[in-house]
Amino acid sequence: MPAPEADARGERGVSARERWGVPSALTIAGSDSGGGAGIQADLKTFQALGVYGMSAITALTAQNTVGVRAIVETPPGLVAAQIDAVVDDIGVDGVKTGMLASAAIIDAVADRLRHWRLGAILVVDPVMVAKSGDRLLREDAVRALRERLLPLAAVVTPNLPEAEVLVGRALRDAADLRVAAHEILALGPRAVVLKGGHLPGDATDLFVDRDGREVRLEARRVETRATHGTGCTFSAAIAARLALGDELLDAVRAAKVYLTEALRRATPIGAGHGPVAHDWALRRVSE
Repeated sequence: MPAPEADARGERGVSARERWGVPSALTIAGSDSGGGAGIQADLKTFQALGVYGMSAITALTAQNTVGVRAIVETPPGLVAAQIDAVVDDIGVDGVKTGMLASAAIIDAVADRLRHWRLGAILVVDPVMVAKSGDRLLREDAVRALRERLLPLAAVVTPNLPEAEVLVGRALRDAADLRVAAHEILALGPRAVVLKGGHLPGDATDLFVDRDGREVRLEARRVETRATHGTGCTFSAAIAARLALGDELLDAVRAAKVYLTEALRRATPIGAGHGPVAHDWALRRVSE
């Protein structure tokens, strides 16, 4: 009998594109009251890329561009109920996770993703710390993330600090990132995008997958303080492109182009790390 993770990445669950003719994507993440990250960034990204957006909120945060002032976690049963409600009625063609906060919420999310067989379209952004440095994932939840969620994922998108937590050591250069990417791949996801934005030089990410592909994704670094929600936006864009029918590597490439332009066009908002320009693609259409 196949493992539950294999079932979850096998035959697709309910598709909105097939049912209604409209591609949809679901974000399972925390709410950012400042609008630059989390659920708000994800829904803006889905809209900009032409995908119907849905959400399951895992936590409420009192947050702005400077920092996180308060967090209230959603009861795990309510997180599960949100997922069931939208998938059952509407269907879904791309899924991403962001801030999951606790082991109990991760367990609830993993259970519903397996139930609805959504692993083949699942993007896991292993959110652990906000741009301001505030912790967004409990220490005891890291193990649940590794063991329950990563084996379900089509792709996981850690930045350098998140990758360090997942592999349990410091990463200093591109060679370290390559080794770490393969170690994270061994945890069970179909692919890994290890983001290199924390290293000096241009923003070069590394894509590796179980088909043996190893691709460097390069982009010129954009000098801006409007970097709040970049990880959320990138993973949401991958989920949106999967919802539109892209192959995984193509979805990752398109997401990187979208994020790079969103950074380049961003207007600084707030006293800290402002949001990227999620709507740049919509503005281009109207020009």
